[in-house]
Amino acid sequence: MKHKKENNKNRKCTPTSPLTITLIAISIFGVLVLKDITLITKINLIRWPLLQLQTDQENQSQSQHPKNELAACDLSQGKWVFDNVTRPLYKEEECTFLTAQVTCIKNGREDTLYQNWRWQPNHCSLPTFEARKLLEKLRGKKMLFVGDSVNRNQWESLICLLQTAVQPGKATWKMGAPLSVYFVQEYNATVEFYWAPFLVESNSDDPRNHSISQRIINPDSISKHGIHWKDADFLVFNSYIWWMNGRNIKVLRSGSPEYDEIERPIAYERVLTTWANWLKHNINHSRTSAFFITMSPVHQQSSNWNKPEGSACAGETDPISNTSTPLDMGTDRRLLEITKNVIKATGVAVGLVDITTLSEYRKDGHTSVYTIRQGKLLTPEQKADPATYADCLHWCLPGVPDTWNELLYAHIFSSSSSSYQIK
Repeated sequence: MKHKKENNKNRKCTPTSPLTITLIAISIFGVLVLKDITLITKINLIRWPLLQLQTDQENQSQSQHPKNELAACDLSQGKWVFDNVTRPLYKEEECTFLTAQVTCIKNGREDTLYQNWRWQPNHCSLPTFEARKLLEKLRGKKMLFVGDSVNRNQWESLICLLQTAVQPGKATWKMGAPLSVYFVQEYNATVEFYWAPFLVESNSDDPRNHSISQRIINPDSISKHGIHWKDADFLVFNSYIWWMNGRNIKVLRSGSPEYDEIERPIAYERVLTTWANWLKHNINHSRTSAFFITMSPVHQQSSNWNKPEGSACAGETDPISNTSTPLDMGTDRRLLEITKNVIKATGVAVGLVDITTLSEYRKDGHTSVYTIRQGKLLTPEQKADPATYADCLHWCLPGVPDTWNELLYAHIFSSSSSSYQIK
C-alpha cells in the first residue's frame, strides 16, 4: 500500500493537448447553444399564436369598419348626397315625441326633399346608426344634453332615432324646466336635456322666460347648473347662438351686482375656461364621456348664397351645392378656435363634434315659417311675411340634426383615443 501511495504522490499530470481542449470547448458550447435554441423555440411557440390571433382580430375589425377611422378622416369635410332610399332615418308622423317647433310637414311644409340628404365625408363613410347598439351602450346609464334650444333640437332628433328600436309604450317623455327627460324602460336608459344656454349662470336660465333684452352672465359661476350634470355617463354640450345678439356681452363683476360689457370672444373664453375646469375637477373621466357640439349656423341673409332677392331661408328646397368655395354665413368661427384652445390648455378630455361647415350648406333644412312663435303656430298672415317671421335657426325633423347625431354616434363608438384630440 505504501508503494502505491508513493507512486500516486510522485505521479505527474500529463499535459492536455490543445486539440482535446478545443473539442471539449466545442462540446460545451454546443450544449449551451442547443439549450438556448430550445428555449427560444419554446418562447416563440408560446407567443406566436397569441400575436397571430391579435393580428387576425385587428384585420377582422378593420374589414368590418374599413372607413370608420376618425383619427384618419375629417368627418366635417364632405358633401351632401341625395338619398331617398336610406333617408329619412325615421318618419315625422311616427315619432310622437317631437314638439310642434320642428314638425314642419305637420305645420304645412309641402316639400319633403330636405329629409333625403345624406352627409358623405370626403375620405371615409359615417358608420350606420344602429339604434339598438346605442341603447345597449346606454343600458343603465344617462346621456345629458346641455345647452340652448339648438341642442334641444338635437336631443329631440336623438330621441326619434332611438325610438325606432323601442316598442310602443315602452318609453316615456317629459318636458320640464330646466330638465326634460326621455326614459326607455327596457334598457333603464335616460336621455335628458338641461337648459343652460351660456353654460354658466345667467339671467336667461329660465327656459320659459328667457326673452330678455339685457342678457347678463356670471362667467365664473357654474355650480348651480353643474350639480345636475355630475351623475351623467355621457355629456353633450353646446353654447353659441345666445352669444350672437351683439358684439359685446354683459358680464357680472366678481362679487358685485354691477356688470361690464366685454367683447364676445373674451367673454366666451372666460366662460369656456370655467366650464372646462369644472369638467376637469367634477366628473369621473373613467366613467363619463364629454362632447362639445360646434356652432349651428343661421341662414338669415340669402345674399350669402348669391340670392339677394330671397327672404332668408324661406322657400329654400335644396342644399348649397358648391362645396369648393368657402362659405360665409356670418358664423363666428373665432369661438370654435377658442373652444379648441381652451380644451388644449386645460387638458380636459372632450370630443369636439364639428357640425358647422356641413350645416352651413343646408339653407333648406330650417323650420322657416313652418313652426311656432311664442307657443303658437304661425298664422297665414305671418307665413306670408317670412322676412319677419321665418325661423332660420332651428331645424326641421327629420333633418340636419340627425346627421349631427350620426357624427356623435361615430365619436361614441370610435375605439381610437386620438378621436378626442383637438388638432
